[in-house]
Amino acid sequence: MGVTPVAGRNRPVRAPVAADVQVEVWSDVVCPWCYIGKRRLETALDRFPHADQVEVVWRSFQLDPSIPEGHTEETLPALAAKYGASVEQMRGTMARVQELAAAEGLDYDLAAGVSGNTLLAHELVHLAASHGLGGAMEERLLHAHFEERRSVFDVESLVPLAVEVGLDEAEVRAALADRRFLPAVREDVGTARMLGATGVPFFVVDRTYGAAGAQPADVLLRLLERAWAERGPVQGAAPSVRGVGRTGSAR
Repeated sequence: MGVTPVAGRNRPVRAPVAADVQVEVWSDVVCPWCYIGKRRLETALDRFPHADQVEVVWRSFQLDPSIPEGHTEETLPALAAKYGASVEQMRGTMARVQELAAAEGLDYDLAAGVSGNTLLAHELVHLAASHGLGGAMEERLLHAHFEERRSVFDVESLVPLAVEVGLDEAEVRAALADRRFLPAVREDVGTARMLGATGVPFFVVDRTYGAAGAQPADVLLRLLERAWAERGPVQGAAPSVRGVGRTGSAR
């Protein structure tokens, strides 16, 4: 699976560098906290003097894998039912999340959102990563879902987004038809479970330090600084991930 160098918000893909620090981010493209967390990570990287030696790898996680593929539902009533809240209570919760998103420069309208199965979207991110475009694809999917209110749940919705970031349409259609990246998505989900992730975003630095939730940029910057200070030879087995706290909620 490919990785994407990230050193700030929506930077163009550059030639790979020998990374000293690897940041893995488990995310779902329908998770409002994940887009907020992505912006905060980008802010931390903007302030990190060694950002050009950091690799960010986007990992797959599904908030609700029980939704059948091809089925979509209105997010507001579905979440209200899931958490035993009234629609108006859930609308108020969404409004508070929108305020946090706005502080990161994001324009949400969560009450008007639609949810569905995100397996195909995750497979597309893996395909894009194999071409060095994983970060660009993750950004395009999040932006399409949250700020353009577009579907990211079926092939016909995903293909134009993939072409926009530079993927070949025929390859995209073939990969999403034969599901060649589905095992990689399943592996990501299994690894998240192994590392103790129960929601997203979930940040893991060098398989040593973990941060659950949409942590403030200051917290993520401290993680980067600590990993940089303690960097050493890559280990064969993943060490136990040490958490640094939580903020927000996956969904």
